[in-house]
Amino acid sequence: MYVHGLGAASAAYHAHIAAHPALVGRRSLFVDLPGHGTSDRPADFGYTLEEHADALGAVLDAAGAGGAELVAHSMGGAVAVALAHRRPGLVSRLVLAEANLDPDPPATAGSSGIARYTEETFVRGGGFEETLDRVGSAWAATMRLADPTALHRSATWLVRGTRPTMRAMLTGLRIPRVYLQGELSGELAGREGLEECGVVVRTVPGAGHVMMFDNPDAFAAAVAGVPQAGRGETAGRPAVLAEDR
Repeated sequence: MYVHGLGAASAAYHAHIAAHPALVGRRSLFVDLPGHGTSDRPADFGYTLEEHADALGAVLDAAGAGGAELVAHSMGGAVAVALAHRRPGLVSRLVLAEANLDPDPPATAGSSGIARYTEETFVRGGGFEETLDRVGSAWAATMRLADPTALHRSATWLVRGTRPTMRAMLTGLRIPRVYLQGELSGELAGREGLEECGVVVRTVPGAGHVMMFDNPDAFAAAVAGVPQAGRGETAGRPAVLAEDR
């Protein structure tokens, strides 16, 4: 199962990865989180990370895809970690592309910029339009498909995080876990702690936050479990394959 990030859509970010020679022939499931892409926009949905995780779990249940691998980007990574923590039998492996692991991301992060607005100002006072102008054309291309209320609530809960934190949940899991950090994004905070708990941390060369576009070959290799040169890493083979801070 491929899971996108805040204001994104799964197929737009991952279809070319699923079609990569390293992954061809494997079953893939692209999921748009509630309020994003082509998914429903329920007005009574809270859009917390836990509720997003439960929605993913319902999709896997309906697909009969227990023991799935989740390949998840940014906010989607936080949701994937929450799902693996809440329903461990559904998830066999996690591949997390710069997933949010801690609350209160930097003020420069997209989620922080959205959460600075009140919901009323963001939805009906011009905040959504200002955000589309600020994030640039590439991200805006999928963000404009998101429901403004869903986008604001998702960003707000992403900033607040979970209890226990996503990082604590991740380190407590006992399934294969791979964390991908773009070389251009700098050093990963808390890398040693993750590795001590069995998380394989890989640096994607020549890539930033949207590494599936910056270096699709390296990204696909990590999803496929191909060891990184010189590191001797191993990871489980995906069964079912699965952005923003």
